[in-house]
Amino acid sequence: MPAIKPSDFTPVNTMRHSAAHVLAAAVMELFPEAKLGVGPVIENGFFYDVELAKPLTPVDLQRLEKRMAKIIQRNEPFVREEMKLDDAISFFEKLGQKFKVELLKDIKTKGTTSMKEDEEGDIDAAKPDVASIYRTGKFVDLCRGPHVKSSREIGAVKLRSIAGAYWRGNEKNPMLQRIYGLAFATQADLDAHLTMVAESEKRDHRKLGPELDLFAFSALVGPGLPLFTPRGTMMRRELETFVLSLQEPFGYTRVWIPHLAKSDLYKTSGHWDKFQDDLFHVKSKKSDDEFVLKPMNCPHHTQIFASQLRSYRDLPLRYGEVTTVYRDENTGQLQGLSRVRSITQDDAHVFCRLDQVEQEAANVYKIITKFYAAFKMPLRIRLSVHDPKNKKAYLGSDEVWAKAEGTLKALLKKFKRDYEIGVGEAAFYGPKIDFIAKDAIGREWQLATIQLDFNLPERFTLEYVGDDGAKHRPVMIHRAILGSVERFMGVLIEHFAGAFPTWLAPVQVQIIPVGKDHWKVAKKLREMLAVEGIRAASDDLRDTVGYKIRKAEKLKIPYMLVIGDKEKSLKKLNVRIRGKKNEKQVALKAFIAKVKKEIAERKPTLTV
Repeated sequence: MPAIKPSDFTPVNTMRHSAAHVLAAAVMELFPEAKLGVGPVIENGFFYDVELAKPLTPVDLQRLEKRMAKIIQRNEPFVREEMKLDDAISFFEKLGQKFKVELLKDIKTKGTTSMKEDEEGDIDAAKPDVASIYRTGKFVDLCRGPHVKSSREIGAVKLRSIAGAYWRGNEKNPMLQRIYGLAFATQADLDAHLTMVAESEKRDHRKLGPELDLFAFSALVGPGLPLFTPRGTMMRRELETFVLSLQEPFGYTRVWIPHLAKSDLYKTSGHWDKFQDDLFHVKSKKSDDEFVLKPMNCPHHTQIFASQLRSYRDLPLRYGEVTTVYRDENTGQLQGLSRVRSITQDDAHVFCRLDQVEQEAANVYKIITKFYAAFKMPLRIRLSVHDPKNKKAYLGSDEVWAKAEGTLKALLKKFKRDYEIGVGEAAFYGPKIDFIAKDAIGREWQLATIQLDFNLPERFTLEYVGDDGAKHRPVMIHRAILGSVERFMGVLIEHFAGAFPTWLAPVQVQIIPVGKDHWKVAKKLREMLAVEGIRAASDDLRDTVGYKIRKAEKLKIPYMLVIGDKEKSLKKLNVRIRGKKNEKQVALKAFIAKVKKEIAERKPTLTV
């Protein structure tokens, strides 16, 4: 989890930073021989890296938490001091804090550019030979701050776990012990977060996915490369069909592109310089050309546009597809479906005139809001703009960025929706409108996006002939609705806790024949439901009815139909709804009509 920059500190993050400082103080009181690494703020809390002769245990974690509580109650002030770099080096050498000394020496020889976001000891540009330290009681640490005024201003704190971490993220360096903690302004906030964490663990898609027979991983295939079962593939297709059904009325047409390309394509687009280390390189034995597995689709789509001379009358052109891209993620960062190496995108790119941008973006906005309404996932909006202090991270001139960002701001004004500004969150080629969805337990996920791009059309010299007979550059809109299919499926599994609405469930109806005498009737019913477009399965194993029901419940199938002697005529069905113990007698035609309505309307709840 990345550290939060001091420049982004809110009052609660300042408190979390102070909690990390108090944790280090508690470590030194209980383990005076400890060598301290760094202790940054992360989402919902903090961590501190320490080197100890013995591994910490859960009991040690409890002792540290109690000692932190004592330090907080002592109400010790946080006092900032400045030291000359040489004095600071001598000071921490006497304390035996070798990692702090290393950081200071790096600053002295290489400057602040050698420092990572999570490494303490920031240097004021106006005082390049001065280091910042903080004292809390007898404890002193190399630290950039900021901190609360005194320790009692720290709210509710809980230590969560211990993990291993290489010093400064380099495997050639010593392995330290990383102590993770949570910190919130109040105990109520902490308790609410812990409740959400407990619910998250129950809903974890890495556990539920295999249990529901949706996906698997194989050591032979490789990490970060999920395999989807028939059930999981059915869900993927339903999601893809839904997206396509929403976008086709707006004139999107499907295209197809290969899964690799010459490196020249990405050198021209600018991706090569920015992301070369994240690409999978492919070597040909028949050619000297350098190939890569495609990490994104937009450069390919520009070449479809460039394949013909375009007129202003042809625009907008809307190319869409569902296709897989590949990125060489670090093995340690791979996590279930949330972060993978094969990423399937519901990708689309619109090539249009500047005067068409507003309508095209408004159409995408309509698609996005309709899509997420089907899952009852409310959306908030962020306008992600570039960071003017870090111009090297982006393509294009200041004028291009001002034009693009101004266009999106005008669009959001017309949407009449509140939004926040995310400085530094833009794509490297242009600003974007990000839609952040909230799931059933209150977590937020950045999924859908509308991105405006003046840079790639320029880099690929894309042109169309205007009504004046001159050649003009099109504007490119990058658009994703669910984003990564894999990641979105992980989100959905946890959002619904595996209990998917009828339209999305891999098996919508489980038929449970009481005995062998009822197998033929069950088969007939399954075929009847299939004709009606209902996905049904029949459990013909020689198990008890109770066991078959429990199996169907475990797979979270929406409807179960128990077929015994009374149901042989199929005039009435014995219907059991997922999660409910009571059974209900329903006429076959009425049951089919209700299930088909749920599927067609994509209702998120079950009814009979």
